[in-house]
Amino acid sequence: MKISLLDRSLYFKGLLLLTRKDAEVTEPEFALMKKIGQSLGFEPEFCETAVREILINEHIVDAPPVFSSQEVARLFIRDGITLGYCDHTIHPREQEWLSAVAAANGLMFDPIFKEWSTDFQRHNHVPLESENLTV
Repeated sequence: MKISLLDRSLYFKGLLLLTRKDAEVTEPEFALMKKIGQSLGFEPEFCETAVREILINEHIVDAPPVFSSQEVARLFIRDGITLGYCDHTIHPREQEWLSAVAAANGLMFDPIFKEWSTDFQRHNHVPLESENLTV
């Protein structure tokens, strides 16, 4: 699926905001954010700096991203769930924020979460949706 520059930026920024919801960035989150950023076409150094500084960066407005389509929003939410669980637990604030993103994009979080959970149970792994996006 082709994704616009604006959606790419919102995707990465939105996942950055998600990582700071539990007030820490774990090593698995850091590695996954670098991978997502690169798949979205961002320079590795930019991704590393953004992830390292997200907990102290007060200039990023903490608002749920609104994407150009519900399909991009659904893929974002699935990647957000994967990111939230990469440290083996999703924090309640992370889940609440993903639910707010779903609502802002006219979606319901619970069916997306249920779909992701089913995929995870079947395969014991859920691939990143961002890897299927073209820039």
